Amino acid sequence: MKNSHVKKTPVIAIIGPTAVGKTKFSLELARNLNAELISVDSRQVYRYLDVGTDKVSPEIRHEILHHLIDVADPDQVYSAADFASQAADAIDRIRKRNRAPLLIGGTPFYYKALCGTLSEDLPKDPAVRKILEEEINERGLAELHIELRAVDPAAAEKIHPNDPVRTMRALEIYRITGRPATWWYENQAKMGSPFDILYIGLIRERSNLYKNIAARVREQFSNGYPEEVEWLLAQGYSPALPALQGFGYRELVRYVKGNCSYEEALEGDIRSTKAFSRRQMTWFKHFEPALWYDFDKYKMYEAMEDVLPYCIRHLEQEGKE
Repeated sequence: MKNSHVKKTPVIAIIGPTAVGKTKFSLELARNLNAELISVDSRQVYRYLDVGTDKVSPEIRHEILHHLIDVADPDQVYSAADFASQAADAIDRIRKRNRAPLLIGGTPFYYKALCGTLSEDLPKDPAVRKILEEEINERGLAELHIELRAVDPAAAEKIHPNDPVRTMRALEIYRITGRPATWWYENQAKMGSPFDILYIGLIRERSNLYKNIAARVREQFSNGYPEEVEWLLAQGYSPALPALQGFGYRELVRYVKGNCSYEEALEGDIRSTKAFSRRQMTWFKHFEPALWYDFDKYKMYEAMEDVLPYCIRHLEQEGKE
């Protein structure tokens, strides 16, 4: 049973699909609220993945303190459980400095891990699934089931050793979140969230969002994205790493290795990013309480004027049960 008497810390979160305008809006909101930003992005946690993840510049990070950017090397495992722990610590430190914690990013299952609701809809990751499929071909299903028994004995007991689909799914959950599915089901339902999050959602009409995505990807390709991937591979980072299997990076790995043309990599990245934006909105539409702003109808300053009073009232509820 969730503890309904725990005093919750008020937090603001900016959510929405990639390329909708979250970064610019969050920076302006942070200036108005005397806030520090916490990145909720499963790719910006990695060092050296800069152009492809659209990180804000060091100058901006110096002006407005950002947390959970560049906290892991590309070959390190960084899970939703890691994020939840580090984000909770960052929120605590920000509040002790009498500043407002402002979450910004588009990784839905990171938000769910932080709020204690991940067990309701455990995440999937095509890149992790592809790696597991390759491991079955190389190591055999029996080896993966032995691995599952080591990390999630309860699940392994229920899954037949000859069942590749359920074995891969259980390992996929563990590799993405850092904890076995059994743990999420047994513990999150009991915990409840220590945070009271007000979500500020940004949206655009799909055709306009797609134009933004295409423009952003083309700009990234012109600003050193291929060279970034070439450098990462030259440092010895494996293209099979989850960090390099996400959209954009996997297309550019193929290009750098001579397996596709520049234009094919570019168009492939645009398609993959559009597909990712659709998945984001499937998740985010269930987040609440949320205030949604259509950036095709609102100018940024209009949305800012409207949302500021809500944010201020929310942050003044420190210690609400």
